[in-house]
Amino acid sequence: MTNQKKADFALLTVTFFWGVSYYLMDLSFRELDPLTINAYRFLIGFLVVGLLNIKKMKNISRETLKYGVIIGVFLAFTYWGATFGTKYTSLSNAGFLCALSVVFTPIFGFFLKGQKLDRKFILGLIICLIGMGLLMLGDTFKPAIGDIFCLGCAVFYAFDLLLTETACANEGVDTLQMAVIELLTVGLLNLVMCLIFEEPTLPKQGVTWGSILFLAVFCTGLSITVQSIAQKYTTASHAGIIFSLEPVFAAIVAYFFAGEILSTRGYIGATMMMLSIFIIEAGPKEESCS
Repeated sequence: MTNQKKADFALLTVTFFWGVSYYLMDLSFRELDPLTINAYRFLIGFLVVGLLNIKKMKNISRETLKYGVIIGVFLAFTYWGATFGTKYTSLSNAGFLCALSVVFTPIFGFFLKGQKLDRKFILGLIICLIGMGLLMLGDTFKPAIGDIFCLGCAVFYAFDLLLTETACANEGVDTLQMAVIELLTVGLLNLVMCLIFEEPTLPKQGVTWGSILFLAVFCTGLSITVQSIAQKYTTASHAGIIFSLEPVFAAIVAYFFAGEILSTRGYIGATMMMLSIFIIEAGPKEESCS
């Protein structure tokens, strides 16, 4: 097996973990509030990644620290959107809507960095907007509050990706160190917020502990480490298409474990959104720097 195939398989595993994370968050809501879940998730994830890479965390540059904190703030908003969104909408909707960062990123890149939008993207955007309407809008043609949170997640993650792209282009930034700082930043922000707005407690049930630990270790800590390594051995186009499978995994897990069944209109909308993501991600792209 070539290095690229190994890397693609590793990224596919990471994407599966992210798809499962929506269901695990839903299980955790039985005992814990959203900000508390995020605090546990990212602080434990920080400890795991930090311990695995403790020898590489020396001599952190000012640029690495700066970008790690700034991107961490945007990542915190991203996960606030994802977590509150998952609580107040269906798991399937959350998976598909949070994946829309692949659509928002080129749009913001066009306005903020002058990056070009080709015809393929315009076509994908039109299909995505139609699909999003079919998935989100109910009989009253009003989106659920959770759907709006998930869209916020996609928007902030798009900014996160653009900032990460800028950081990667800076020779003074160590991307692995930056990822560890991001985890700590998100964890601390959620800890402060949950102490102010929630009453944080320790989980009492084994299923909740299991969900939190899996979220922290596999869906957060190890996934970020594996992603940063694997993308050095594959192309950005391969990675983009693989990551676009996240909502598919989320919908499959929701169907088999949570018993979620979308309406016919919802399945049509979700299919159109997946088609739009593949249209946008397919084709030659520059190598990723992460």
